[in-house]
Amino acid sequence: MTIEARFRIEKGEFLLDAELDIPEKGVSAVFGPSGCGKTTLLRAIAGLEPCADGFLRVGDQVWQQDGFTVPTHRRAVGYVFQEPSLFAHLDVRRNLEYGLKRAPVSERRIPMERAVALLGIEPLLDRQADQLSGGERQRVAIARALAMSPGILLMDEPLSALDAARKQEILPYLESLNEALDIPVLYVSHSPDEVARLADHLILLEEGRVTATGAIDEILTRLDLPLAHGSEAEALIKATVAGHDEAYHLTHLDFAGGRFTVTHKPLPIGHSVRLRVAAKDVSLTLERQSGTSILNIFPATVGELMPVGSAQVMVRLMTGGVPMLARITRKSAAVLDLKPGAPVYAQAKSVALLS
Repeated sequence: MTIEARFRIEKGEFLLDAELDIPEKGVSAVFGPSGCGKTTLLRAIAGLEPCADGFLRVGDQVWQQDGFTVPTHRRAVGYVFQEPSLFAHLDVRRNLEYGLKRAPVSERRIPMERAVALLGIEPLLDRQADQLSGGERQRVAIARALAMSPGILLMDEPLSALDAARKQEILPYLESLNEALDIPVLYVSHSPDEVARLADHLILLEEGRVTATGAIDEILTRLDLPLAHGSEAEALIKATVAGHDEAYHLTHLDFAGGRFTVTHKPLPIGHSVRLRVAAKDVSLTLERQSGTSILNIFPATVGELMPVGSAQVMVRLMTGGVPMLARITRKSAAVLDLKPGAPVYAQAKSVALLS
């Protein structure tokens, strides 16, 4: 189900003028600073934000066009807000049943039992909503949205009200949703960590306008976008567990550009993972080094170079067709005579395994 949206909404001095296409599967993250229009965009898709000038097509159904609009209650949308907004006077089971009743029997694609299992809330079913922790309440809210059998799941910063421990509690469940559901998820966040861990597709929003959209590994490493310029610039790499070195407690992870070796993780062979490689942790050499403690060294080709401030350069590399970034000094770039197309070796001093 592809989603095509165009909205123009004026709210005082703020203008949302956004046009985007959302893939039919996976998690599309809407990322940007506070006040850029992320929540307004989600509310417009749900039909909660008045928009006289808009177009919205979800799959083969037009929800808004030329003054015609499908009312909110008839849109196959599951909406998870920042605050769980459960019915405090009901137990968890009856909160879920409320969501289930919103979906006609003929359109129920996600049984309540499956929603319960995906969010791991079976032990909570008989508890009152006001007796749950913050993380438990949000898991119930997500399960209730799924019980509505939505055609699209909208999530508006669902972890923003939680502390770090509760966020870590919920993130694995959100990852499992991405793998288990065959519906698009639009996930609003201003947290780079959440986006890197969950998103397949990235939509950058700034001052009410979409500045870029595409696969997350491409968007994060585009040198014409601000994400690749800051001190936290990084590449996101998808890999597969290839094996374990029990003697040295290491795990091998294969990707198109070679093999990463990280400290041992108890993951099954063939399991898919995501790796974050910070640009500041990648160095470059013209020849493959030996006698070094760095385990992760890959042949690469220089794609682009862009100055960062007066003393540094950001280098976009391709390793087996996979983009990677290296932040090095201008002097190093000059000494190595780096130019687009030049062969180099990328040395990743540190790698973060996300899942």
